[in-house]
Amino acid sequence: MHVTFSAPLWLWSGKAEDSKNGSWHFITVPEDHAGMIRMAVPRRAGFGSVKVKARIGTSQWSTSIFPDSKNGTYLLPIKADVRKREGLSVGDEAEVSLFIDV
Repeated sequence: MHVTFSAPLWLWSGKAEDSKNGSWHFITVPEDHAGMIRMAVPRRAGFGSVKVKARIGTSQWSTSIFPDSKNGTYLLPIKADVRKREGLSVGDEAEVSLFIDV
């Protein structure tokens, strides 16, 4: 399964001490794509995560998307090296491709 979408990069606003030690950056998978992923991947890993290969620009990496029960979707963590290579800052819109083994 392959999904492509555009969405903004955002910073998780967790505990104050988290921001001192490096912050978590995410892109939210749109709800319609999240529904397709849930239907296509009945067996998920720990915490409901789904293993994916992600691509933004020329950067491709293996990771997992994690369920966001508050919004009924998934969160894609964006590593610092990907943000740096692709010149992404909080609020920037990114074109994302997710490749999911089903």
